[in-house]
Amino acid sequence: MNLEQHVYKKLMNVPKGHVTTYGDLAKAVGLKNGQRIIGKIMNKNPYPVLVPCHRVVMSTGKIGGYAYGEHVKMKMLSDEGIEITNGTIQSFDKKLFRF
Repeated sequence: MNLEQHVYKKLMNVPKGHVTTYGDLAKAVGLKNGQRIIGKIMNKNPYPVLVPCHRVVMSTGKIGGYAYGEHVKMKMLSDEGIEITNGTIQSFDKKLFRF
């Protein structure tokens, strides 16, 4: 299994209505300081419907970028019950999934 597949498989553990951070996902697959690598892998996700890359956010609680536009990411997260104000997830600590 290559790194991308490993990352996508690990991300599948994040349940609907929760998010993880680029850094936490990097650590979960054994990458130290791999936030940027995770961001690049998320940007290339060939299975956006199956692999929920929209659930990966910044450690500050900001939603971060999305290949299909931030407005699409916000809508997808909102549809899963995550409240967002000015690009920041409300009750971030309660919505954060830990591996």
